[in-house]
Amino acid sequence: TMESPKYELVIEAKDMGGMDVGLTGTATATILIDDKNDHAPEFTKKEFQATVKEGVTGVIVNLTVGDRDDPATGAWRAVYSIINGNPGQSFEIHTNPQTNEGMLSVVKPLDYEISAFHTLLIKVENEDPLIPDIAYGPSSTATVQITVEDVNEGPVFHPNPMAVTKQENIPVGSVVLTVNATDPDTLQHQTIRYSVYKDPAGWLEINPTNGTVGTTAVLDRESPFVQNNIYTALFLAIDSGNPPATGTGTLHITLEDVNDNVPSLYPTLAKVCDDAKDLRVVVLGASDKDLHPNTDPFKFELSKQSGPEKLWRINRLNNTHAQVILLQNLKKANYNIPISVTDSGKPPLTNTTELRLQVCTCKKSKMDCSATDALHISLTLILLSLLSLFCKSFA
Repeated sequence: TMESPKYELVIEAKDMGGMDVGLTGTATATILIDDKNDHAPEFTKKEFQATVKEGVTGVIVNLTVGDRDDPATGAWRAVYSIINGNPGQSFEIHTNPQTNEGMLSVVKPLDYEISAFHTLLIKVENEDPLIPDIAYGPSSTATVQITVEDVNEGPVFHPNPMAVTKQENIPVGSVVLTVNATDPDTLQHQTIRYSVYKDPAGWLEINPTNGTVGTTAVLDRESPFVQNNIYTALFLAIDSGNPPATGTGTLHITLEDVNDNVPSLYPTLAKVCDDAKDLRVVVLGASDKDLHPNTDPFKFELSKQSGPEKLWRINRLNNTHAQVILLQNLKKANYNIPISVTDSGKPPLTNTTELRLQVCTCKKSKMDCSATDALHISLTLILLSLLSLFCKSFA
């Protein structure tokens, strides 16, 4: 309790038994008093009040204490603990190092509908132990009364996310599922309305009253909006509070494959010399956007060839590739070879593609296809001119 923990004493010594004729010497003795923890910290009041909104975290009240020991020492610094009223570990308390106050915080959001009031018993001690003759008394504990304010909370979807499995190409208007959202504000008796929040492909709709989700377009597994066979959409549940609160639900639709894509052929252009010795013109590949078993093995076929003699054939190499082979050298020109590719789906789908074959003049390892291009362009212009004359005559 001293204002300054320091004594300064002046010591005087005299010889000759202290007689006046003797000589005198002086010295200064400085004595520093080390503080011991002989004062327990005491709350400035027995009860503290705090108010917090449900769903909010952070500091809600600062608890103040007094301690007569030397500030900024272990005998003065306070250590707070919650000794009752915190079974869910929703609260924590820490010491403010500058003010020595206890900062009481909510670390897990509180729910008004579960409990509107909480009572905590807080104890304060020092970092250093008290000396043996001193003990913590009733003033080293305090009560904190916490009132939870009701807040309009958004509805909650059950479950979230929601998951269903559907075949692609199900009829428009089919029911996907019925979502379910409940309002946590059970004491307010609010109604819930549903709406579509994010529907990237525009395939879905939802009944605003009962939450039934239906299709407004054909679901397509091969759409760019589908990732790993899953289409994702978001829905809102909006309560009737003032202001209204909103909850968001996620729907994952796993789309099962249907054989709805014809196979495609590549490449569609090939070039060969009119005097070529190797008449294996090109290796063709086929691909299909569908999944197994609606894709390969593919069946490759040539459409019927016009004329008395056959000019080419096609050989299957494996499940996805085939080779076009000329049966003889051809004159310089453009040829269209119709090739059909059939997948393994049930029922199978077939696509016919024309392979454009350019037979070119080759000299000194240089391929000249200009004449074939010109011939093709000339034929095209002739056809366009004839079509124009026909249209004028018809008009």
